[in-house]
Amino acid sequence: MSLRERIELHKCRKLAEAIDAQLHLPPQIKEAFAKTRRELFVPAGFKHYAYKLDALPIAGSQWISSPLTVAKMTLALEPVGADSVLEIGCGSGYQAAILSHIVRRVFSIERIERLVIEARRRFKELGITNVNVRYADGMLGWKEFAPYDRILFSAAVPSIPQRIIDQLKSGGILVAPEIRGNHQVIVKYVKIGKSLRKMELDRCLFIHSKSGVE
Repeated sequence: MSLRERIELHKCRKLAEAIDAQLHLPPQIKEAFAKTRRELFVPAGFKHYAYKLDALPIAGSQWISSPLTVAKMTLALEPVGADSVLEIGCGSGYQAAILSHIVRRVFSIERIERLVIEARRRFKELGITNVNVRYADGMLGWKEFAPYDRILFSAAVPSIPQRIIDQLKSGGILVAPEIRGNHQVIVKYVKIGKSLRKMELDRCLFIHSKSGVE
């Protein structure tokens, strides 16, 4: 490991401690943040902000969520012990990288081809082999590997499409930022048979989801 990588991982460890101080992370989730070199996921001009608790702009007019928001979404997902996760909206790949340290298989869909290429490059550099990224319309899901233990939306939606609900296992958890008028709320669903139990958790701010690809 190079000196630069050791310095980055030291910063990751401090970031994990800062998140834990606010959210009290389970050990597996805290360790995932400590292992994931956030600096790789932000544009070169913003690297000095990489370990702050702020959202940052990335390519394609998208954003990498703040570490606190990523942690809140991860906690709501309850990924420890899950086998497979579907993420709708790969973006920079940071959320998928965090999940890769916790679950066996991560399937992440991204509608912007440039972001798909960049995310795959980052996963290769980090030696992450259990994240599968697909260039496609996330609103259609990824039926080939369904049903999933967990499903996570990384973009805000007005409601959850039924085709996505159908790809969640019974007993599975789905977490999404949902649009409520002029604000957004992190919503957690637990699937029981064919019905969903719903819990609203916290306000948030994500880009809005879109159908199709670009």
